Amino acid sequence: MATMMVESGYMNTFIGRDLEARVLRQLDEDDRIILLFGARRAGKTTLVRHILSSRTWKFLELTGDDLPTVAALSSRDGARLRGLVGGYDLLFLDEAQRIPEVGLGLKLLHDSMPGLRIIVTGSSSLDLASRTREALTGRTWSFTLSPFSQHELLKVDGRFELERQLDRTLVFGSYPEVMAMAGDADRASFLRELHASYLFKDILEMGGVRQPRKIVDLLKLLAFQVGSEVSSHELGTSLGMSKDTVSSYIDILEKSFIVFRLQAFSRNLRSEVTRSSKIYFNDNGVRNAAMSDFRAFTDRPDQGSLWENFVVSERRKHLAVVGPGVAPYFWRLRTGAEIDYVEESDGNLAGWEIKLSPTAKARVPGSWAEAYPGSAWAKVDRSNYLGFVAGQD
Repeated sequence: MATMMVESGYMNTFIGRDLEARVLRQLDEDDRIILLFGARRAGKTTLVRHILSSRTWKFLELTGDDLPTVAALSSRDGARLRGLVGGYDLLFLDEAQRIPEVGLGLKLLHDSMPGLRIIVTGSSSLDLASRTREALTGRTWSFTLSPFSQHELLKVDGRFELERQLDRTLVFGSYPEVMAMAGDADRASFLRELHASYLFKDILEMGGVRQPRKIVDLLKLLAFQVGSEVSSHELGTSLGMSKDTVSSYIDILEKSFIVFRLQAFSRNLRSEVTRSSKIYFNDNGVRNAAMSDFRAFTDRPDQGSLWENFVVSERRKHLAVVGPGVAPYFWRLRTGAEIDYVEESDGNLAGWEIKLSPTAKARVPGSWAEAYPGSAWAKVDRSNYLGFVAGQD
C-alpha cells in the first residue's frame, strides 16, 4: 500500500492508500494511460511517488506548472516528445490539467512508444477530462483519490483511537496535511488556505466562471443546506443569478471534487420525488471552511448536518474501493415520508436512516416497505457507523 508519514497528537506512523493495489495492477498488466483524479492536496503525488518507489522503472517526473513541460507536451511534435521521454520506462505527469491539448501529446507518446508507461494526475476532472477525452478514447484507466478514508485510518489506528478522534474529524475532515497537524488552529488555517486555493486558483482558471464572488457565496449556501434538497431556482434567487448559472457552477464544484450530488430514487410511486437532489461535501473540513466555522463539535448547532455529511461521504469513499456498481440515492415522498440514504445494486435495494445518537428512534416508512417489499433497511449511528463506512463491525 502507498504510505504517508503522519505525525499528530495520536499518530506517528504510515497510512496506506486503498487505491494503490488497483493502480499498480493496471500499470503492471496493461499499457493504457493511468489518469489519477482527486482533490487538491489529497495525496495524489505522494501516492504516485510511492508506487514508483516500489518498482525498478526508470521514470521521468514532469509537472503542468513547468513552462518548458507545457510547451513540449502542447507542441504536437512527435520527435520532440519522443526525445523528451527517450530512455525512460515511465512518464509521470503531475497537474496535467494545466497543459493545453495535453491529450494529443499523450496520444502521440502512447501510440509511438508502446513500451512507455504513463501516469497522469489532475485536480480537476472537468479540465483534464475535457482535454483528454477525445484524443485518448480507449487508451486510459481512470481513478479518483479522496482524502483519507475511515477504512484507511482504521488499519493504522484501530477502532478505539478512530472513535476517540471522531469529533475532531467531524470538524476538520481527513486531508493528509490536516491529519499531520498537532493543533486545531493550524488545521483551520490550512483549510482556509485550501478553500481559497480551490475557489480562486483552480476553479477560476476554468472557463465559464464569470462571477467569482457568487461562486463563493453559492458554496457557503450549499454548506448550510447539507442533507437538504437544493433548488437551483431558490439558490439563484438568493444570489441574483439564473438557475442555469447556479446549475453550471454546482457542476464545476462537483468536478473539482469539492461537492457531490445525491439524486432522488424513484421506481414505483407517482408521489415519489424524482427530479430533486441533495448536495454533500467530499470533506467536512472543506465544508466548514466554506462557512468559516471551526467551532468544536460539541459546541455546534449543526451536529446533525456534520454527521450526515460525514457518513454519506465516507460511505462513498468505501464504495469506490469495494462496491463498484452500487448506485446511491435518497428517497422521499411528496407527503413527507423519507429515507436519508438508499443504495441499488443488481436490482436489490437497501435504505438507511442516519442518526447521530444511538438512542435516537428511527423506523422504516410503511410506504417504503409496501412499495419495495424485500428491501433492506437499517439505522446507522455513532455506535455502528464503522460497519457502514469501513466494513468494520
